[in-house]
Amino acid sequence: MKKFILIFISVFALSFNTKAQDGFENILLAPSSDSNKLMQAYFAPAMEGFIYSMNNSWYHTAKVHKKFGFDLSIGLSASMVPSEKEMFSISALGLSSALSTNATEGSTFAGPDTPTTFTVSKTVTINDPTSPANGQSRTVTANFETPGGVTGDLPLNAVPAPVAQFNLGLPFKMEAMVRFFPETDLGDDGGSAKMLGLGLKKEITSWFGPLDKLPLHVSLLAAYTSMDVNYAFADVNSGNFQMANAAAVFELRSYTAQAIASLNFPFINVYGGLGYSSGTSKFKMTGSYEGQFTYSEGGLTYTYEESLTPPNMEFDASGFSTTVGARISLGFFKIFGSYTLQEYNTISAGIAISIR
Repeated sequence: MKKFILIFISVFALSFNTKAQDGFENILLAPSSDSNKLMQAYFAPAMEGFIYSMNNSWYHTAKVHKKFGFDLSIGLSASMVPSEKEMFSISALGLSSALSTNATEGSTFAGPDTPTTFTVSKTVTINDPTSPANGQSRTVTANFETPGGVTGDLPLNAVPAPVAQFNLGLPFKMEAMVRFFPETDLGDDGGSAKMLGLGLKKEITSWFGPLDKLPLHVSLLAAYTSMDVNYAFADVNSGNFQMANAAAVFELRSYTAQAIASLNFPFINVYGGLGYSSGTSKFKMTGSYEGQFTYSEGGLTYTYEESLTPPNMEFDASGFSTTVGARISLGFFKIFGSYTLQEYNTISAGIAISIR
């Protein structure tokens, strides 16, 4: 199970790293307020989609286990990025006059693999004794690209999240749910990942009188998920952008509350739920970053170096959801799948071993 989760976290991180190799960190050459806006717009579908994915697939029946009954399930939830989230409007970001581009739109993380070129131009005081402009103000420039998206690498253009869960029956028609992934090394540069999810399901079928004589079951569910991923990058010591001890830090906190029902038969059951999901995902880059800009003086080109400010961003997602799904029972072995209507519609599927 641990390896299963690690595979999908690695896929997410490697997709992120692919964009790093394409030069997304060069966005830091823009003024810090502009670089934050560009990165916020670029990564929003990935961060928001992950919130919706992690809030899914907490159940495949409303019926709770008998006391100390349990099931162990693994699966995958994938939240599909809405088409309007594949591109962002550059003018809507309110970028400063220091940035210019011929484009009107840019690709997000989930958009087409088409980079967008920007030129940053700003006035600074030169502090370089080898330059004839030392101590004087000059306009320096640099070009950078916002990378294209990974739409070709994401099946259904959906943001995936792993599901590995243990359910345990408790007294009073209650059931505890746990998703756990211990802190584990990720990559070769000091990265790590860990996850904890806690949930509680309470069956309330008996509240409705004669319903408890039917194959219909009704429950209430609440769950919380925490995930932290730290992905480190190799040092870059040459070129117009350099970085040392660099890492991307991703923190997810998500919550969901749902009312669920299922019709349970010996071979198949049909289930569904109505609920509300919300969460935040924080993204920041740590380490030191240096950028190089150029200017002309006396017919020669000179380089101006400057320390750059890494981004620190927060993404929010919330909304109501409606889920429908089905589960096939082959003795202790279960196969389940569901579809959730929400801002990022989500497909979930998995298998489980269920006892009592």
